[in-house]
Amino acid sequence: MYAKFIHTRSKEASVSKLIRQFHRWVSMLFVLSVVATTVALARPDPIQWMAYLPLFPLALLALSGIYIFVAPYLPKRRAGA
Repeated sequence: MYAKFIHTRSKEASVSKLIRQFHRWVSMLFVLSVVATTVALARPDPIQWMAYLPLFPLALLALSGIYIFVAPYLPKRRAGA
């Protein structure tokens, strides 16, 4: 029974680690998209659709960031439940 508790705890930790790593990679993608948008809009004939490019990574960052923020406050599952 104790081994089951350790295994469950390890699974929760791996999911949290995966989400944190996803958040880091998406943040790098977001920075690159902001730089690309800035360069594209600074041209004499700006590419207008580039202004929307950072919105998708920003939405992913918001969702994963909310999870990372709220996760410590969520109740932990018990081994017997």
